[in-house]
Amino acid sequence: MSETPQLASEQLRLDPALAALLSAQLREVAPHTITAIMAEVPAYAGALSGRMGANIENAVQMALGGFLRLAARGPREDPGMPLSPALDGAYNLGRGEARNGRSADALLAAYRVGARVAWRELSATAVQHGVPAQTLAAFAELVFAYIDELSAASVAGHADEVASRDRVRERDLQRLAAALVRGAPADVLLAAAERADWAPPATLTAVILPQAQVRAVLGAAHRATLQPTEDLGPLSADLGVLLVANAHGRNRTGLLRSLADRSAIAGPARPWREVHTSFERAVRAVPLRQGSRLLDTDEHLVDLVLGADPEAQLDLRRRALAPLSTLKPAAADKLTQTLRAWLLHHGRRDDIARALFVHPQTVRYRMGQLRELYGDRLDDPGTVLELTVALGGSGPPRP
Repeated sequence: MSETPQLASEQLRLDPALAALLSAQLREVAPHTITAIMAEVPAYAGALSGRMGANIENAVQMALGGFLRLAARGPREDPGMPLSPALDGAYNLGRGEARNGRSADALLAAYRVGARVAWRELSATAVQHGVPAQTLAAFAELVFAYIDELSAASVAGHADEVASRDRVRERDLQRLAAALVRGAPADVLLAAAERADWAPPATLTAVILPQAQVRAVLGAAHRATLQPTEDLGPLSADLGVLLVANAHGRNRTGLLRSLADRSAIAGPARPWREVHTSFERAVRAVPLRQGSRLLDTDEHLVDLVLGADPEAQLDLRRRALAPLSTLKPAAADKLTQTLRAWLLHHGRRDDIARALFVHPQTVRYRMGQLRELYGDRLDDPGTVLELTVALGGSGPPRP
């Protein structure tokens, strides 16, 4: 903290008797100052009554008393002497006002009003006692320089309190976000949300996207959106995660629009305590991501189900396609594609031909080959189900 400035002029040295008189007057000046601040600064309307008002009144008296002691010393008695108690008090006042939710602008406005009222009353007394104009001018200069020092100390305290509070809340929000993505118990999540002063939204939606895109999306998202940075499982360092608040129903359209061309993955909307399931689904969808296009997991449920256990899917594929294992690879591949189209188009020959870009007679010939290899099994519901799952999704997995 800085020190109180040197006395404004060599001409200023208050007569000890006048200084004592002004000090006695502080008992009247302080309540007048409080009244003016409550009347003129909206943030303090009604806020300085009762016990708090008494404390502030005492603080005003102490601050002005410190000023008068400084003025009474005169320039020959260490005019640059620091007034640590007054500055410390102002600093702590700033921290307290930040905790009470008042802005630094409101605090500075209170100082301005207080300085005006104090100067008006103290200067009137000085004039009545014949203080020369030159001394009175120096007195005024010192009053306002002193108030500037106090207000600067209060602003510093206010800024430090806000920064400290923001760091604590950011830490608490990070802990909450980490607990959400790892699926912590409900009681743990409720306690973490309360500690972080976070009002739970109806739903959260996990979004995975490149770190370079996080800030832009976060800036447009609901204020309850969280950005976890811990417990992100197998995600690479270049990917970030957002838990977007209230992006369900019609709001999902807006979320998807904001994610377009950002190489993002949007999980499903879930009740906020269940967002870990949205996160886990988005993580499973990372291998499906293509270029800068948005991947909406709601539109890839089949691929996600089929890819939930890749080894199991390969085993199922090998068993379902075992009748084709004796063919050459090129022939097996053609029949596999034909079999998949037959399943997807329910045996409609013309639709199968269009899907494969072949003549309907080619489809008929290939299906004849498949019936020779499978026999009556192609009419068995169990075999049809195995083949559908084995060859399902946006494209058949390669063995």
